[in-house]
Amino acid sequence: MNLYLTLKTLHILSSVVMVGTGFGTAFYFFFANRTRSVPVIAAVARLVVRADWWFTTPSVIAQPLTGVALMYLAGWPWHTPWIMAAVALYVLAGLCWLPAVGLQIRLARLAAQAHAADEPLPPAYWRDVRRWELLGSPAFVAMLATYFLMVFKPTLM
Repeated sequence: MNLYLTLKTLHILSSVVMVGTGFGTAFYFFFANRTRSVPVIAAVARLVVRADWWFTTPSVIAQPLTGVALMYLAGWPWHTPWIMAAVALYVLAGLCWLPAVGLQIRLARLAAQAHAADEPLPPAYWRDVRRWELLGSPAFVAMLATYFLMVFKPTLM
């Protein structure tokens, strides 16, 4: 079995899981919030948090591990421009994702509390939803740009 191709497969699969789960959960959470239905929002928020723990987090960890191993095996130096750009974009996405995860946990808790008490969502919930949405856009664009860099490996000079 070829180690490089095995790692490349894991790298690609984990990137698909990471970006796919991120986009999918964002899609459902975005539209669940538009319903303004507390039971719907509480259920979707709970599942969004679970999906991040079960799928996104392991993929976020696998990406740099497999990426560094692939760089080493392929002989790509760290100072290769497309690699430096991809790492910078990955860090940018992570800097958006980490606070978004914290917000998701808080939003899920607020929604569960409102649902249990049969009350509307508090203003703090809607403020944090706007923050969560603002963090998601640059993270998603950064990951799309990273895909481009990984596939095309352009000369950036």
